[in-house]
Amino acid sequence: MMQPVIRFENVGKLYRLGTVGTGTLTHDIHRWWITNVMRKEDPYLQIGETNDRSTKGSSDYVYALKDITFDVQQGDVIGIIGKNGAGKSTLLKLLSRVTAPTTGKIYTKGRIASLLEVGTGFHPELTGRENIYMNGSILGMKKHEIDRKLDEIVGFSGCERYIDTPVKRYSSGMMVRLGFAVAAHLDPEILIVDEVLAVGDAEFQKKAIGKMQDVSKGEGRTVLFVSHNMASVRRLCNTGILLQNGSIKTTGLINDVIEKYIGGEVTGKNAFFEDLQLAPGNDIIRIKSFEVLALDGSKSINVETGLRFKLVFMNYQPNIMIDTTFELHTIEDIIVFHTGKVLTPEKDSKVGLYSVEFDIPPFILNSGMYKMILWFGENQKYILWGKYEHVFEVENTLKGQGYNMNTLPGILKPRFVFRNKFLG
Repeated sequence: MMQPVIRFENVGKLYRLGTVGTGTLTHDIHRWWITNVMRKEDPYLQIGETNDRSTKGSSDYVYALKDITFDVQQGDVIGIIGKNGAGKSTLLKLLSRVTAPTTGKIYTKGRIASLLEVGTGFHPELTGRENIYMNGSILGMKKHEIDRKLDEIVGFSGCERYIDTPVKRYSSGMMVRLGFAVAAHLDPEILIVDEVLAVGDAEFQKKAIGKMQDVSKGEGRTVLFVSHNMASVRRLCNTGILLQNGSIKTTGLINDVIEKYIGGEVTGKNAFFEDLQLAPGNDIIRIKSFEVLALDGSKSINVETGLRFKLVFMNYQPNIMIDTTFELHTIEDIIVFHTGKVLTPEKDSKVGLYSVEFDIPPFILNSGMYKMILWFGENQKYILWGKYEHVFEVENTLKGQGYNMNTLPGILKPRFVFRNKFLG
């Protein structure tokens, strides 16, 4: 049996909220005495809580990751998915040795190249060319090896004109281009890519996905890829790991893992927040309710019923211009449409409840799962903390005769009126 190129054995990462280390000299001495002299279990690990952002904990210690165990074989392309805060980036940082695990062991075989954040591994005062050589040296490559790859790296990045300019002058997009080009071309056995690629433009994202496919399939190298774009994950990866609150929820074939993730997102319930202090928002606006309803009054939504979106929110700020924005995505993060409504264009808002609703007619959306993202603005500035996301499903129940009742590809499923006749 082949030895895995990556092995996690009961890996955990514990953080103390708001501090670095244990926070006090007393805690540090106590921890050292218990673990090194008395040879007992670290007492600070026993009080660590699960990393669930939706609940308020009682402990200052939180596990970003806990009891993580899995193997990765050479040539595997692993998609690591999960909600924000699930522990995806922490896992990649442990694997990249940016930080060390609190518990457990990590074994790796081969050279690792990582692209975790914009500018990772770059010295801002050095030029793009100098940073390429520096990164190659860190990976253990000889100068003649980097010389052989230099033109290919620069060409792939599209930064030829600025390659002798200090990278502190680069935009975030240019930094990502050069960083990915360096990581992918310097012959790593293991390539680690976080969702930093989202900073790049669509053309470069497509190019980067293609390169990762070449690296894995053509060269037999291992890729770990974190992204919220399920379409990219499905296209690139063969297996997946789903993280939830710092633990592994499931592993397996990528389509099965994505379906598990998507299924967990869909609750089938509309959102109502009776206590406004606990509702999504801030001291300017809080969401009271958000509903997705069948336009014809049916209990379930399908391609025939149409949809109605209904938002109710509390505004606490008088005399501002409130701008509501709605952006519909497929569950794989393909944007279906982006729309909005300025509710108080004269900056005459009042303190109190507001409602906004709009409809999508029948036979527009295809069956499938969707995600409505909404946020608020005032004078073209965001005034609601974060973005509120609501996941819902459109079913494929069709009653009309002579119409295809199968689940067909595409985002739209319109019912066209066809005109045909025999021309002889």
